[in-house]
Amino acid sequence: MDLFSISASGMEAQRLRMNIIASNLANVETTHTETGGAYRRKDIVFASQPVGSFDASLRSALDGYASGVKAEGIIEDGRPLKYAYEPGHPDADAKGYVAYPNVNVAEEMVNMITASRSYEANVSAFKATREMAAKALELGQ
Repeated sequence: MDLFSISASGMEAQRLRMNIIASNLANVETTHTETGGAYRRKDIVFASQPVGSFDASLRSALDGYASGVKAEGIIEDGRPLKYAYEPGHPDADAKGYVAYPNVNVAEEMVNMITASRSYEANVSAFKATREMAAKALELGQ
């Protein structure tokens, strides 16, 4: 995997992360989903992409290259839902409690800032790699 692909995989991963965060924020008050029950916060799991053969992995490690990142999957947050006593609400249970999503707006905003900064860092790395490649071509002339 070349340096451009590593930065591109990082940008793609952070773009997907931003989409998940936006979905969480859009559903912060969703008490009823298609599957029934309140919306559950979603999170993304990342993993490093394999370089290929053992020789290629060893060579990359010795040269100090990373392997890139990919989205392994999207999981639901296991934290408990928030409950509020609202007996007149259409989604209230028999005791009058409504289950609200386990989305914390402040946490999602911090995650959004982190994802945005990570995306910007990958863009900067991509640009720096492009500039180094262009300088190397100039030296060869």
